[in-house]
Amino acid sequence: MKIRESLENRERLNYSPYATLSMNTKGRKVEEEPCDIRPCFQRDRDRILYSKSFRRLKDKTQVFLTPDGDHYRTRMTHTLEVAQNARTIARALKLNEDLAEAIAFGHDLGHTPFGHAGERALNAICPYGFKHNEQSLRTVEFLEKDGRGLNLTFEVRDGILNHELELTPITLEGKVVRLSDKIAYIHHDMDDAIRGGILKESDVPDKITKVIGHTNGEWLNTFIHDIVEASLGHNDILMSGEVEEALFNLRTFMFENVYTNPVAKSQEGKAENLIQILYQYYMDHDELLPEYLKRLSDTQPKERLVCDFISSMTDRFAIARFHEYFVPKSWDVL
Repeated sequence: MKIRESLENRERLNYSPYATLSMNTKGRKVEEEPCDIRPCFQRDRDRILYSKSFRRLKDKTQVFLTPDGDHYRTRMTHTLEVAQNARTIARALKLNEDLAEAIAFGHDLGHTPFGHAGERALNAICPYGFKHNEQSLRTVEFLEKDGRGLNLTFEVRDGILNHELELTPITLEGKVVRLSDKIAYIHHDMDDAIRGGILKESDVPDKITKVIGHTNGEWLNTFIHDIVEASLGHNDILMSGEVEEALFNLRTFMFENVYTNPVAKSQEGKAENLIQILYQYYMDHDELLPEYLKRLSDTQPKERLVCDFISSMTDRFAIARFHEYFVPKSWDVL
């Protein structure tokens, strides 16, 4: 028996009846010969990990733009923390950890430079709109590997697209990632806000802390344990009513005190202007787009291709291009 087949059989014997088994995948858009070692979701996870778009996450803003310090989160560390939460929950519920991790690794690949400020800027200026979850799917389907895509399984692509709260993934593993994403950013954004002197743990209202605890670490522990306890034996990913209410009250608190805080967000207007200026520049100079995007110009509108290029940029690359195009250089006689 091949190693892959023995691993698939282990899933069948040991996983929850509600888990998504690798052997039952709905498959890929382009059929491939299966790997003789790795089940399909592990293979997807590896493809995302080795992709260029995954590596670029290390230089993309999570919340704080270009912070002065080495310990603030980036889009990469956010992704890793989502994956860690998802694996912990999936393992406890005997779900498919490889599928959960693959979705977690891919869920933010389409995020813009400068975090949600960049997303807002492109959504406002592009006539087709822009949503990072849709761009993440577009990244793995069309843009990676110079326009060939990663040819991921249906279940991973579904989880990437539907990781937003208002959407519903078809797998429990996708639902795990959807909640893990929210828990991760509330946890680490609070940690970063405390580090930056914007908040103290004691600022969180008592009606929240009496349910989830008084420290950031206690909050994370409470949320994950509650999901596991509430979901055991159910064909759904659930939270108890009290803890779920506390989670969303804490999320509202974060929006009011961090995500719209004028100190934390003082540079976002500049970032949005930079993104929109670059967008218009590439609309007028589409010859500067990468060759793989030019090859898609027969089937894709220019506005979408410009969004593809700008959303793929890191913060540093976007700033460098802006300087190159719009900041005067010292003149020197040859």
